[in-house]
This record gives sequence, structure tokens and C-alpha cells, in this order.
Amino acid sequence: MKELFKKITPSFLIDKYHYLPALLGAFLYGFPSKKLKIVGITGTNGKSTVVNLVSKILEEAGFRVASTSSIEFKIGEKKWPNTLRMTMMGGFQLQRFLRQALGAGCQYAVLEVTSEGIKQYRHKFIDFSIAVLTNLTPEHIEAHGGFENYKKAKAKLFQMTKKIHVINLDDENVGYFLQFPSEKKISFTTLGTDRGLPSISVIGAENTRILPSGVKFFVNNVEFNLKLLGKFNIYNALAAVCVGLSQGISLETCKLALEKTRGIPGRMEEVISRPFKVIVDYAFTPNALEQVYLTLKNNFNPLKIICVLGSCGGGRDKWKRPVLGKLAARFCDEIIVTNEDPYDEDPGEIIEQIADGTKGKAKKILNRREAIRGALKLANSGDLIIITGKGCEPSICLAKGKRIPWDDRMVVREELKRLKISLVR
Repeated sequence: MKELFKKITPSFLIDKYHYLPALLGAFLYGFPSKKLKIVGITGTNGKSTVVNLVSKILEEAGFRVASTSSIEFKIGEKKWPNTLRMTMMGGFQLQRFLRQALGAGCQYAVLEVTSEGIKQYRHKFIDFSIAVLTNLTPEHIEAHGGFENYKKAKAKLFQMTKKIHVINLDDENVGYFLQFPSEKKISFTTLGTDRGLPSISVIGAENTRILPSGVKFFVNNVEFNLKLLGKFNIYNALAAVCVGLSQGISLETCKLALEKTRGIPGRMEEVISRPFKVIVDYAFTPNALEQVYLTLKNNFNPLKIICVLGSCGGGRDKWKRPVLGKLAARFCDEIIVTNEDPYDEDPGEIIEQIADGTKGKAKKILNRREAIRGALKLANSGDLIIITGKGCEPSICLAKGKRIPWDDRMVVREELKRLKISLVR
């Protein structure tokens, strides 16, 4: 019945429908955001990581924090995995979550805010104190009817947040987001703080170093030594530091919190270390995938990179499928294209569209478990396998709303054990 309703109802009416639960939830639960400080994190990539890092900084400073992300939900010490297969809860559920956070004594709620969630009014009736932009690259183009509409959807978070804006100064869309009025603007950069922006606080990372074990950088002579891989995590850390500073939290406290972080589930997560490395990452956009491949190549200098990738179905961003294949062909020595979340599309056709971008370099294996097994068979000591697209997602989404339980990390361990590959092969 639900699927039939979606088919016969215009999309703009479906979006409007979501306004009512948000209003009802806010009214029923007493507009809980008015008694919390709400931090909204938006952008194309890095949102879940920034939610995690901001939460850790606030907790290190002694605050009680609730958070929502594509990875998990958390209220104080209680946390549980996000099994919804959508990053933002519905508007009614989100208001209930904020009420529960308030009841648990939380002072802050850190929310991952998506363009789809904004399009469906899930953000309505939430008083955001801080809006954060991680970056912006093309994504959800079909759903929004073009990149400009996607950008405008993200901008609504900044239009409704009047107090503090935190913006990536190195993003090419920075000018667009700086135009929206707020009491305070803070930007972050790795390209130098002397940018001719006297009315904006600029937090810069200096003497940046990308290491096999993580990243190092300085902010105002305070050294940060993080166990997070890739230059993109310098930007994620800077975004979190800006939020901390905006709340009067010292750089030393920010440093202490971030240096305790030993990784984010499903984000550049090293599942196997020997005899070869196996890393699982959520990257599913061209920009994110390129950054992942660059990081692996530069950090580990593997003898051979073997990648396993797919792309989401349901009509989502078909344009990027051959682009993902092209990136895999550029950086990887062995490519296996497989199923990801086909929804109602033919998974074989999705695989073909990705494989077209590899110019015949890819192996096509429909079954994702068999694809992972195939990658393990190809690897030797000194090689690296990177499996992208799902991270720590708990299911694969099929047609007619069907889901099957899944975890790339668990499958890697199971298949490695089944293959009886020695740790010293």
C-alpha cells in the first residue's frame, strides 16, 4: 500500500506530507529544541565523522550530548545503531528523540542534516544554534532536479540558523553560504588564514602532515596528532574544532578529545591488517572515492590495490556510475564491481554502467559476498583491498522494500576464515 501511494502521488506532495509529522511531533513533545543547543552538520561528505568528533569535544568539555548520524543514534551513554537506512529520522521521530535527549539531561544535540531530510521538512521546528558545512560536491542530482537545487536545499539550514555558521573556507561554494546572515561566522581552512575576511573568524591548520597512522597539524601552535587517515579528516577535525571554539571550549580540550578518537565505524576502517590490509569505507560519491583511493595509495604504498565497489539503485544519481568506474580504473590494479543497494533497479544493469567506466578492466560479480571472497583470493602479502559504498550499513536494500542483513566487515572476516588464509602468508 505504501509503495502504491508513492507511485501515484506527485513527489512534491509526498514532501509536503512530511511537514505535518514534524509539526505534530514538535507540538506533542513541547518543542524540545528550544531547551537544547542544536548543532546541525550538513554537506556532501564527512557529516557522520564530524557529528562524532563534535560530540566527543563537547563531552570532553563536560557536557551531556545526544547525536544522530547515518552510523548511530546516541543519548548520553546510551547508543544504538541506525538501522533505518536513512540518515535523518522522520520529523515526528526526531522531535521525540530531542524530547528524550532533554529528559536524559543533555545540553547539546548534534544532528546530521541531509538535503533529502530538508526537502522533506524533517528539520522543521528545530531551533538550530550552529550550522556546519563540511563541503559540497554533486550528489542526489536526480532527487533535487540539479546541483543548484541540491545546494539550495543545504542552504536552508543556514537560512534558518541565526546564531553561528561554521563553513569550509576551501570549498568552492563558500561564497554562496557566507551570504546568509548570522551572529557569528567561523570558517576553517588548510590554505592559510590570511584570506581578506575581516568579519569572519578563520581557523587554519598549519604544518599539515599526512602519515600512515593518521594526520598531524597545528592550530594556533597547538599540535593535533590524530589517528584518522586522510587529508579529508583534517577538514573534518577542523570543523569540529570550530564548533568547540564557538562554545568557549579550549583548543587543548579539543585536542584531547580528538586524539582519543581511534577511528569511526565504517569510515576508513581497517578490518584486516595481515597478511594484506582490508579496509572498508562508506565512500559512494566520486569526490569521496577519489580521496579514499589517494589516501590509501599515499599512506600505505601497497604493492597492489584491489577494490570492490558498486552503486546505489532506485534511480539515484545514475550519472556517477561510470565516473566511479573510471576512478577505480585510475587508482586500482584489480577491480571487482558488485551489487550494493539495488532497490527496484536491475542490479546487473547498475554493475554494467559502473563497469563501462573501467574500459574493460573490471570483473563483474553480482553476489557481494562472492565479490569480497574473490578480492581476498586475489590478494597477497603487501597488497591492499578497499571495499566501498556501504561502510557499516547493516543491510542490503532490494526491490519492494525487502532488506537482507549485511555488514561488509563481518563478511570479510567470515570469508577470510573460510578461505583459511594464514596471517603470515
